[in-house]
Amino acid sequence: MTVAESLRPCKADTPRYLPIAEHGLIGDLRTAALVGTNGTIDWYCPTRFDAPSVFASILDADRGGAFELAPDAPARTKQFYFPDTNILITRFFADDGVAEVQDFMPVEDDSREADRHRLIRRVLCVRGSLPFTARVAPRFDYGRQSHTVSVRQGGLTVFDSPDLSLALTSSVTVETDGVDAVSSFKLVEGEAAVFALDRIGGEVRPRPCPLAEAEELFNATVRYWRRWLSQSRYRGRWREMVHRSALTLKLLTYAPTGAIVAAPTASLPEQIGGERNWDYRYVWIRDAAFCIYALLRLGFTDEAEAFVRFLSEDIRLRDGSGGPLQIMYGIDGRSELTERELSHLEGHLGSAPVRSGNGAVNQLQLDIYGALVDSLYLYDKWGKPLASDHWDTVCELVDWVCEHWDQPDMSVWETRAGPQCFLYSRLMCWVAIERAMRIAAHRGLPANMPRWSRTRDQIYRRIMRHGWSPKRHAFVQHEGDDVLDASVLMMPLAKFISPADPKWLSTLDALGEELVSDSLVYRYDPQASPDGLRGEEGTFSICSFWYVEALSRAGRLDEARLAFEKMLTYANHCGLYAEEIGRTGEQIGNFPQAFTHLALISAAFNLDRALG
Repeated sequence: MTVAESLRPCKADTPRYLPIAEHGLIGDLRTAALVGTNGTIDWYCPTRFDAPSVFASILDADRGGAFELAPDAPARTKQFYFPDTNILITRFFADDGVAEVQDFMPVEDDSREADRHRLIRRVLCVRGSLPFTARVAPRFDYGRQSHTVSVRQGGLTVFDSPDLSLALTSSVTVETDGVDAVSSFKLVEGEAAVFALDRIGGEVRPRPCPLAEAEELFNATVRYWRRWLSQSRYRGRWREMVHRSALTLKLLTYAPTGAIVAAPTASLPEQIGGERNWDYRYVWIRDAAFCIYALLRLGFTDEAEAFVRFLSEDIRLRDGSGGPLQIMYGIDGRSELTERELSHLEGHLGSAPVRSGNGAVNQLQLDIYGALVDSLYLYDKWGKPLASDHWDTVCELVDWVCEHWDQPDMSVWETRAGPQCFLYSRLMCWVAIERAMRIAAHRGLPANMPRWSRTRDQIYRRIMRHGWSPKRHAFVQHEGDDVLDASVLMMPLAKFISPADPKWLSTLDALGEELVSDSLVYRYDPQASPDGLRGEEGTFSICSFWYVEALSRAGRLDEARLAFEKMLTYANHCGLYAEEIGRTGEQIGNFPQAFTHLALISAAFNLDRALG
């Protein structure tokens, strides 16, 4: 893996927006922050993933707020992770010296009770000498709330807004500049400086962070991440990338509940200048269930257990209403995720509107049942046997699927052009029933097997008769049309069809001809299948990894390995992926994306096994 390298001229000449890929991610299992290769934190929501931002200059360079920290001199920069951790290091190479900024959020355990949320930036001069400037410019509530700044006893700088207070402590002198805090200092070889930003209020009082304590917290955080990663059972060819993906998925976990967010960001565009900008800081049942599959594959059973607890305790799958599940929930299990436009923010590179909340929450997406029951099946198989209450829940979910599987829905891509009879939704309804039948047979659990078996077979025949297009010689997106869709790549992965079935091999060829571009896979053609939104989008990285896995299962190992190796070249310098890849190889969409990283793990695991 390489590290990012670029020349950063004086600040007056720097671009207003770094590319999405020019970032690393840090976090504390409650929230996360993006750190640019220029040393700026330009996305941070204190206390929890879905809280309003205080740093969001990635969405508005002028009004979003940022924490800048960089030398006052032109410098080349390189950014990478401290090995086997989620501690990020940004190095600056200037004519007069070399220095690095170590960014991390202290994590010592998975406590569900921690209230202190601390972000530490430690600057070290390793050669020569360098002058630095730090500017802490929070803009509370997505830049909508005003705040005051004051310097208190002991050099403590406090930012107060109506809903949140932050305290900045530093080992160097800090002055206020209007509503911001600024520090200019010079380090010579062997010297260090520390900045710590804390959320304060209630029982959480301001606390200094001297150099010695920062060192202790750094070491404790290193031990935590390495201890966690040591549980991995993966010993395959792509260990570095698989472990970086696992560490990223862990970063997207909200420890107090066990929820897993789809991404830690909101409204990063799927097309620069377009309107496909969504808030992904919530728990998609589908995404989180697939994450559990990936983590279980590697041996991380605690995360699966925490997610099952989240399902049963926080979102209460059996609410007595008899209605469908929501496709997503808040990280605390709440169901209200109203979508709003933040019209005062210009959006990344002018990509408006900026949105918080997500209107897709009310869509019917039948495929989530298959992802959910499959994850519970794997948890029962590789983790712990399902409890009796959990089995009762599975039975109710599967009975609901048996009653409603043939309804039109919006399916996995959350289109906004009206419901259709999507093949992928039918497929995953089949998965929900089939996996439940496996659990019942393996454990001898009570189940309405005659009904389940009958419905499972009905779905199979429906897909084979109405999901197959004689014209295209392929399985297609939905009934009544001949549009291709990359979601059908899940058919052999879900064990619905043999990977060597002639119909499947014909489908694989058709997808390769129409939706694949140099190993990169488009979801579908929006011109052939309008999705209710303007503009284009890039290739969808989860589909690209599904394609690798489908090729490997079909025995086309040389093609699969080449496609996989090509996909690895599209990762950023830290091994991170956004949701999509643009026409010139740029990362677009929310970043990093759980969907992409879990698919990388699955593709690597299965390709390794096929290669022997």
